[in-house]
Amino acid sequence: MKTQEALLRRKQIEARTGLARSTIYALMAEGKFPKPCRLVGRTVAWPASSIDKWIAERIAASKSAV
Repeated sequence: MKTQEALLRRKQIEARTGLARSTIYALMAEGKFPKPCRLVGRTVAWPASSIDKWIAERIAASKSAV
């Protein structure tokens, strides 16, 4: 049986990453942040796995920069 992946809304992304809304959308425009998937109408959400991966990449990059 497949497990269903959690979808995170923008406020959850802000809380999880510490980024402001404008920073999230600016990073997306630069191709440096995962893009959300459209749910219904204008409603979007991010797969939790893509955000977890992005956070892990930031941590790895900060460790290698030291």
